[in-house]
Amino acid sequence: MTPPAPGGDPPRLRVGFSTPRDFWDLDPRQQRARLARAADAGLDHVFCADHVSFRGGSGADGMIHMAIMAASEPRLDVYVGVFLLALRHPLVAARQIASLAEAAPGRVTVGVGVGGEDRHEFEVCEVDPATRGARTDVALDLVRRLLAGETVDGDGRFHHFTDARIRPVPSPPVPFVVGGRSDAAIRRAGRLGDGWLASWCSPRRFAEGVALAAETASGAGREGQLRHHGYQTWVGVGADEEDGRRHVAAAMERFYRVPFDAFARYTPCGTATEIADELRPYVEAGATALNLTPVGADPAGDAEAAAAVKEALLSG
Repeated sequence: MTPPAPGGDPPRLRVGFSTPRDFWDLDPRQQRARLARAADAGLDHVFCADHVSFRGGSGADGMIHMAIMAASEPRLDVYVGVFLLALRHPLVAARQIASLAEAAPGRVTVGVGVGGEDRHEFEVCEVDPATRGARTDVALDLVRRLLAGETVDGDGRFHHFTDARIRPVPSPPVPFVVGGRSDAAIRRAGRLGDGWLASWCSPRRFAEGVALAAETASGAGREGQLRHHGYQTWVGVGADEEDGRRHVAAAMERFYRVPFDAFARYTPCGTATEIADELRPYVEAGATALNLTPVGADPAGDAEAAAAVKEALLSG
């Protein structure tokens, strides 16, 4: 997935799915087969989240997961959505990203977010949760400059290193998208990212966010640089809306430990066509990537379900 040059044609719509629910229960041969099915079905990428120690110690390192996916199926791009950059030293993070991009050139997209759903995750990493936004701003700027080939110094507040560099630099460059629902996250995307990665928002809010990011980018002298907006969501796959809702509600309640009602209005459910109809306004508002976490009756069919949504979007 080579990012277009500024002023070129807009990126095509890319649809990906999250790491399969039962992926780590499979042996390596079965894992490769599952990802091959996703590529055969026409999906563009696989994505995963990133946590160090989330809600009692769970989580997985997003960069390591994506390295496994990239090596397992070379036809799929890989997308970290989102990487908790504030928990990492920017030089180490830049080296991780550069190494992944060297192994999978043109196939890597990095989403960056501030996190914060679990304050203790920051505390055990010895990071003050109150500084996570400022740290993310600083680290994202430093990482991007390092990956552009610059020799950089730390900011003097969080990082005090001098004369840091990373070689080789990724070619083509790695797109960075900024995740988050707040205006602060959207403005961060405008100042420092290649796009905004939204979730849990209405189409109207998404359109407003895209406009705010563009306004911020223009004010920072980066007009035309935001070409990789995305929307990330769970979807309930079933014979109808109620059937899909039943599957996804159970999965989300297990994962988030809160009632599904908190997410229901932002979670498309039903057949591929019904789900596509709910997602189409985001595409019309500027989303060039959709990250879907499909949940149906059988985890083995998740990839095909996401691919069916893509087909319905493109044919509609």
